[in-house]
Amino acid sequence: MKTIRVDVAVIGAGTAGLAAYRAATAVGARAALIEGRSYGTTCARVGCMPSKLLIAAAGAAHGVDMAPGFGVHVDGGVRIDGREVMNRVRRERDRFVGFVLREVQDIPDADRIRGHARFVNNHTIAVADHTRVAAKCVVIATGSRPDHPDSFRALGDRLISSDDLFNWHDLPRAVAVIGPGIIGLELGQALHRLGVHVVVLGRGGRVGPISDPQIRTYAIATFTEEFTLEPDAHIVAMQRDGDRVAIQRTGANGSQGTEYFDYVLAATGRTPNVAGIGLDRTTLKLDAKGVPSFDPLTTRAASADGASTVFIAGDASNFIPLLHEAADEGRIAGGNAARLALGKSVMPGLRRAPISVVFTDPQIGIVGGGFHSMTPGTFATGQVSFEDQGRSRILLKNKGLLNVYADLASGRFLGAEMLAPAAEHLAHLLSWALQSQMAPAQMLEMPFYHPVIEEGLRTALRDLDARLRAAGAKVGKSGS
Repeated sequence: MKTIRVDVAVIGAGTAGLAAYRAATAVGARAALIEGRSYGTTCARVGCMPSKLLIAAAGAAHGVDMAPGFGVHVDGGVRIDGREVMNRVRRERDRFVGFVLREVQDIPDADRIRGHARFVNNHTIAVADHTRVAAKCVVIATGSRPDHPDSFRALGDRLISSDDLFNWHDLPRAVAVIGPGIIGLELGQALHRLGVHVVVLGRGGRVGPISDPQIRTYAIATFTEEFTLEPDAHIVAMQRDGDRVAIQRTGANGSQGTEYFDYVLAATGRTPNVAGIGLDRTTLKLDAKGVPSFDPLTTRAASADGASTVFIAGDASNFIPLLHEAADEGRIAGGNAARLALGKSVMPGLRRAPISVVFTDPQIGIVGGGFHSMTPGTFATGQVSFEDQGRSRILLKNKGLLNVYADLASGRFLGAEMLAPAAEHLAHLLSWALQSQMAPAQMLEMPFYHPVIEEGLRTALRDLDARLRAAGAKVGKSGS
């Protein structure tokens, strides 16, 4: 077994790992990038990009369904070719993966090490049975994997995750989606619009990342108009029946029924890939799930024997499992690991205003910590419905509800939750305002074109500003 010595060892070559490697080498550190699986990020292979390709196909099909509302009629049947749909998804997915692979190939061969990595101690990594890496600092960027209850395993190959779906060569007839989170809602609605019989089942009433009760209620009502969504389903039994899965569940009226599906898509969350990398051989403090505790501002992991030389970034940290956050954390982790290895101080990195978008239709957007993060009685809420909003009605996308929040003490904008057309754009505008620490009155001074969906945001901000003034809150510049 050969030994190499580096300043920074990065375990994992996904979004966070690549960002960490680049950040470490940018400040002059020698870094090694270790990967035990195929190159190519979660986003490119099984996440953001292939899911949006499937959603785009579903949007095209839905556009045909909506055309009569504009007086445009398609005479004759509309045919959705599942093989063509999935061929484009796989083809374009592979193209996006290719971009990542070219980026990896630009890294010097000497810096790329292939094989499963395990800690020997805080400063030593064993890679498979061929290399030992002695590092002054280590960045854990091992990503995450789909997770589901052990009881689901009895379904065999009828159980799939989003990692499996994008390798399909055709569309099935019926799919049960377990878990109405981000992945479950996006893929469930997309498959429905592509002609697949879909039911989306959950427990506890959760719908995506929504925590505002008003937005959640509106979202449930909106989605259930289109496909079967039961956020608090009562599943009596779920078992394999030949090449299908039989799901027996109890309805709201107490009646029981059984439906058969070609597949069960488990969208029950993801778990950090930290098991099996030898964390028990380090002095790191681990939480109840075995994930290293860490400082989100520096990404430095906590250690039982004082300051740690290990950093953690991306989905492996289980902090905010989103691509842009993984990239930011990777930069922070790699830069800090390099600085520490070179004898300099660790520094807090830029943590941007939180933003999350779910690409359903209407889209879901969360800006800031969300409704659940705020203390009742300390904030005001402004609201707009998109049902009568001009641009939304023009586009026949007049479904949606937006709540915006501001602090009663300072008058500062705190965030928003929404189910809205073009939520991806509204959320970006609001996240910029949040990061700039603006007040609603300042936000209303910004330009609004006509006719655009953003005029609905202006209506909500006017409502919020009026409520702040009625409560006697500050309404000028943040902190004034």
